[in-house]
Amino acid sequence: MKLGVVKETFPNERRVAVIPQNVANLKKLGLDVVVQSGAGLGAFISDGDYKKAGAEVVSSREEVLRNADIICYVRGPGADKNNLSDLNVIKKDATIVGMMEPLANPDIIQKVAESGVTAFAMELMPRITRAQGMDVLSSMATIAGYRAVIVAADIYSKIFPMLMTAAGTLLPAKVFIIGIGVAGLQAIAVARKIGAIVEAYDVRPEVKEQVQSLGAKFIELGLETKEASDRSGYAKAMSEEFYKKQREMMLKVIEASDVVITTASVPGKKAPVLVTEEMVKRMKSGSVVIDLAAEKGGNCELTRPGEIVDYNGVKIVGLVNAPSDIPVHASQMYSNNIKNFLQLIVKDRQLNIDTSDEIVRGTLVTQNGEIISDIVKQALAKSQGRF
Repeated sequence: MKLGVVKETFPNERRVAVIPQNVANLKKLGLDVVVQSGAGLGAFISDGDYKKAGAEVVSSREEVLRNADIICYVRGPGADKNNLSDLNVIKKDATIVGMMEPLANPDIIQKVAESGVTAFAMELMPRITRAQGMDVLSSMATIAGYRAVIVAADIYSKIFPMLMTAAGTLLPAKVFIIGIGVAGLQAIAVARKIGAIVEAYDVRPEVKEQVQSLGAKFIELGLETKEASDRSGYAKAMSEEFYKKQREMMLKVIEASDVVITTASVPGKKAPVLVTEEMVKRMKSGSVVIDLAAEKGGNCELTRPGEIVDYNGVKIVGLVNAPSDIPVHASQMYSNNIKNFLQLIVKDRQLNIDTSDEIVRGTLVTQNGEIISDIVKQALAKSQGRF
């Protein structure tokens, strides 16, 4: 069997789906790795690095797509509308693996199904212990949380740590982090390491202990509820009335903060607005808002994806594709996730799609010309106005 790796076509995407260090493991599974020339350059991986690892490097994207039995993407069709033409070249019985935004773009997943390929969407990975090594969302959120703090420290008008010097005492920055998933926890850890006073909030009360274990203060608004996450551990959308009350109660905390980092997103839905224009208006000039949900519409009312908005001296950063800004380690983590997943679905040098396995069943979105995933079917029906 051949496993293909192609250049990512999403704007400014620097990650690559498979790195040379994983080629040997994939060859043990019976997979010959074929890489499009230049696929790893964004992550500082040369064609020579792949060749030394035992992969074949070819110049033509079409050659990879036409001959591969399995094709690995960072952003597959759905997550990247630029690569939809790949579906015209990929073999009908091939399998694609990658992040595909199936809940946000079910109409494109329908096209994927119609092309005849079998598709696995890695962002649908169940949040279970056995799947931790394949959880691309957690891996990429780890990078994004780190990146958010580094960007904030670079843009903020002061330094983060407290310093007592002969020239006077410098007070520490106050950082408020909203949304305590993997990205939020990583942001807490990094902000604390460089000396900030950190406060954090999440609607899920069970994260309080995690926040405190990292040395941050958990802000309690009295709105926390166990209903804020589904059985898989992913965030659920709350009512607009809930978000309104939440915004009103967070106003004083945000007003007193120097840096606000927002990480809240709901799979397949627009990100909830948590920071309004009125809140930003009350922040001190020189403060910073880092919006990690910019690609999903933004948690801040003033966010513009990929831009820095200056609002009365407060800078709102619409951080887009943060993991791609740290492509070496982001590619390493993503490639390890892919390797671990392939070890599950490739057995005895053959593809073995066992839908009795919760991980396989949860990530499989198309097969035999149809959408297989129930939640993607529901998203498609909703987008078409059928309910």
